[in-house]
Amino acid sequence: MFYKGSMFPQWRGSALISGLVSGGVIRVTVDRKGGATAVQRWSPDKRISDIEEATDGALWVLEDAQPGGLYRLTSK
Repeated sequence: MFYKGSMFPQWRGSALISGLVSGGVIRVTVDRKGGATAVQRWSPDKRISDIEEATDGALWVLEDAQPGGLYRLTSK
């Protein structure tokens, strides 16, 4: 998903990609020519199956496990 919110303004326009195999979330920036660069990686030791933006700009992260978890990420 491409982040459009205001809670993390420095991420606006970045793609946030969840990874079942990598077990984390990757933030990717895209330049004007369409080139993509991974700039941050978070590895919470969980299989993340989805990430979505909440209406207030927070992030919802869905863990793929038995039982799984739904986490709300906010700024400090």
